[in-house]
Amino acid sequence: MRTRSSITVAVILLLAAQAVAQGAKATYPTMAPLEQYFMADPHAEISLARSAAPESVSGNAEILVLNRHGYETAVKGSNGLVCMVERSWSAGIDDPDFWNPKLRAPICFNPPAARFNVPLTIKKTELVLAARSKAQMFEDIRAAFDKKELAPLESGAMCYMMSKQAYLSDRDGH
Repeated sequence: MRTRSSITVAVILLLAAQAVAQGAKATYPTMAPLEQYFMADPHAEISLARSAAPESVSGNAEILVLNRHGYETAVKGSNGLVCMVERSWSAGIDDPDFWNPKLRAPICFNPPAARFNVPLTIKKTELVLAARSKAQMFEDIRAAFDKKELAPLESGAMCYMMSKQAYLSDRDGH
């Protein structure tokens, strides 16, 4: 009886490990049609970006929205913070949701974080819009850091990601 229990436990563990391994595979191995990454209404994107932080923070922040030309300023800010809705390509190269067109990550950066993250996200987005592969994108990003075209992360950098409307991955949903 003990052997049967041990085999049952081993089979359950094996099935669980396989499920985890399958879940880690890229569900989105290639980029979806570009239109799927855009929000139809720029005002909805502005509201979603602002939802990343309390109104006292996001109310006077610069707001960037994504369109066919990349991220552009939709609202000028006055407090040095920048809010935007990041897309899936802001994730790491091995993230299974790297090309997930459903991903919407509202985020507000304080000034030190904005000086690092906003140019990096804009650069990644330019490379996506130029139809670069993931490998080419990350090589271009590495080269930009090597050439000091992108700023290093500063001390004190932080962000807000408090939106209840965020969709961060298929694994986590909203």
